[in-house]
Amino acid sequence: MRPALPQWSGTLAVKAALFITVMCCALAALLGVLVHVQVTNQTVGQARDQALQRLTQATERYEAGDALRRGAGVDPPELPRELRDLAVAGDRGTMVADRAGHPTMWAAGPVDGERALAVAVDHSQQARTIEGLDRAIVWSSGLAIGATLLVGAFAVTRVTRRLHTTALVARRISAGDLDARVNDPRTGPGATAGPPDEVAAVAAALDSMAASLQGKLLAEQRFTADVAHELRTPLTGLHAAAELLPPGRPTELVRDRVAALRTLTEDLLEISRLDTGRERVELDTEQLGPLAERAVRAAGSDTEVRVVRDVSVETDRRRLERVLGNLVANAHKHGRGPVVLTVDGPVVTVRDHGDGFPEYLVAHGPQRFRTEGGTRGHGLGLTIARGQAEVLGARLEFANAPAGGAVATLELVAE
Repeated sequence: MRPALPQWSGTLAVKAALFITVMCCALAALLGVLVHVQVTNQTVGQARDQALQRLTQATERYEAGDALRRGAGVDPPELPRELRDLAVAGDRGTMVADRAGHPTMWAAGPVDGERALAVAVDHSQQARTIEGLDRAIVWSSGLAIGATLLVGAFAVTRVTRRLHTTALVARRISAGDLDARVNDPRTGPGATAGPPDEVAAVAAALDSMAASLQGKLLAEQRFTADVAHELRTPLTGLHAAAELLPPGRPTELVRDRVAALRTLTEDLLEISRLDTGRERVELDTEQLGPLAERAVRAAGSDTEVRVVRDVSVETDRRRLERVLGNLVANAHKHGRGPVVLTVDGPVVTVRDHGDGFPEYLVAHGPQRFRTEGGTRGHGLGLTIARGQAEVLGARLEFANAPAGGAVATLELVAE
């Protein structure tokens, strides 16, 4: 099982910072190694040439019978064993080794058969030069990495800030704020913040999508409102004409259909008013238990009311009764009894014992004119309930009980 990573490890800024850090370290290490190797080879090569030159001079003096100068000798005790074996074998060579605590460049060659002539050249200055170079490489690499991180963090932060702004606007649009726009300064005819980039293209696409979506929704809302308004006048006349028909089964059917059509029209008008967002509440203090009982009696259905804990709420009585009435009516129409309305403090639940809500409704909420499984209805009752709950500042959620049945939960704000 893979260990869970902390939340911050998945952000674009952190990933970019890690990428920049790794690349800077890798580049600094590569350049540092190349410079170190190049300078070390050059420095050691010069010291080796100098040591071999002195070995040649010492060999000439030794063969001429002259006294050897300081730093030269035959089989000196400090001579590294590996270099002595090479010289005794008949070859010349060099080696850097410590001599009395100081780095020394040794050069040795064969003389008199089984003996080795060696010279020692102080290598301290060259060693200090290499150490100083290594320190300079480390410090300069650290400064370069730090500067690159600062510049990279600044650039990435600017990008991520714009991405966060775009994501925030997208969430506002999904929550229903269709007027939200990114308005990136790099896009549009008045762009002044530089040429557009990929983030600006995403922001522009989101703004275009939001504008198109807003236009389509407004057209749909206008169509719904216009249709409902246009239907009211002929329906009023149709209702009056139906009342004049002689008693009988056909008359009852006509009156029933006219009443259903009038109810549908009134629901459409109510939804159109909710869509405009101009509904105003008339707040008053109400006891939730008695209010729920009145809503159930007004619905005219056989619903059990359980008051576990009654509270006072500041609400619009008419709108709250409308929400509870729609929830109870939906439970009886699309579910099975017994239907129970429970008041537990500021939380009201309406449960039936039918097949439960459709999956799309639980996941996304009610949608007008959408039903599944051959269910009769238009999906307007729950849509109105959700809209009126939002006007009241309440939260309405839909779920299915583990033992079966649909559960609608309305959470109000208690005093």
